[in-house]
Amino acid sequence: QVQLVESGGGLVQPGGSLRLSCAASGRSFNNYDMAWFRQVPGKEREFVAAITRISFTTYYVDSAKGRFTVSRDNAKNTVYLQMNSLQPEDTAVYYCAGNADIPNNYYKPLLWDYWGQGTQVTVSA
Repeated sequence: QVQLVESGGGLVQPGGSLRLSCAASGRSFNNYDMAWFRQVPGKEREFVAAITRISFTTYYVDSAKGRFTVSRDNAKNTVYLQMNSLQPEDTAVYYCAGNADIPNNYYKPLLWDYWGQGTQVTVSA
């Protein structure tokens, strides 16, 4: 198993930036493809971005393309989500997720095995 802990959330003004981190412990981080999801109260958890463990292939939801960048540092057992040009609609709890192999339907949260506790991102003036 792998344990995941997110950090880096907070309050930011529209147009601002944040970098989220997700630190992994337990089994080797190199064994897991990683993803970021977000959730607003009363709504389903939404896929944001994913990155594979070997080729570092990335995937993004359309609303994140050009604004968010997912990356990972296998030496530090950490995956990042750099978020730029943040807007109020980006306000959510952000979760990182891990899986031994990225699911074909990677945007479905139920297909990811491991989850962190989440970090709140609030975009407001």
